[in-house]
Amino acid sequence: MRILTFDIEDWFHILDLPLVEDPATWDGYESRIEAGLQRILDLLEQEGTSATFFVLGWIAERYPHLVRRIAERGFEIGSHSYHHSLIYKMDPESFRRDLLRSTAVLSDLTGQAVRLYRAPGFSVTPACAWALEVMVESGIEVDCSLFAAPRRHGGFEELKASEPFRVDVGGSLLKELPMSFVEVLGKPVVYSGGGYFRLIPSFITQSLAQRQEYVMTYFHPRDFDPKQPRLPMGAFRKWQTYVGLSKAHDKLQSLIRTVPFTDIKQAETQIDWDTTPIFSATPYLS
Repeated sequence: MRILTFDIEDWFHILDLPLVEDPATWDGYESRIEAGLQRILDLLEQEGTSATFFVLGWIAERYPHLVRRIAERGFEIGSHSYHHSLIYKMDPESFRRDLLRSTAVLSDLTGQAVRLYRAPGFSVTPACAWALEVMVESGIEVDCSLFAAPRRHGGFEELKASEPFRVDVGGSLLKELPMSFVEVLGKPVVYSGGGYFRLIPSFITQSLAQRQEYVMTYFHPRDFDPKQPRLPMGAFRKWQTYVGLSKAHDKLQSLIRTVPFTDIKQAETQIDWDTTPIFSATPYLS
């Protein structure tokens, strides 16, 4: 199955950039989230495609009508944290507070329990595998935070998994839909989200998505917004952050038209969870 997901955050929610790390400064920036979200919703309606949305709690509190708009379209909403903090920079209690604050506001707005989570930057690493335990304790049933490849914001290379599996957390099983990748010369390569998607040519992305049985995507409203303000950063980071913005919308539309996508809820019904591999988190929790 090929799963379409969007992380709903604003253009200035960029990780590891000191200028925008402090949430106290965020209200001082122009918001572009409403137009960005509407652009996505219009595309999904036009193409008759479903998707899952991971919404930042900070966004939900300030723009509750946008959360309701997503829910009214019939799309499931998961948590993308409250403050968009990297998990490996937190401790278990601060992570628990952040997660529960986000699920509370989203649940209040939608009238539905929040059972899905994705960590900012896929930042659950072996050093903070305790986050999986906190998720289970907080009512999360499906996690999409694990990235079994090296990356700027962590990565969990030990998993070596690019397909659905379950995580045994103290006897409780957490469903995991990890980030997908392909192996090129023995190295994992991601192509189906964020800057990877914007950089890689369409024909390659479409070919890879057609070949793989499991594809997990992740996109942000800013990925399709070439007019967003530019934040000061180093030349390479700036290229990574803003490459391909002007063509990304058309690339996504072409991908959706070429390859069938679905949402997490529908994908779950296509997975025989009883036969998926089980990864024990115990060695990483001690």
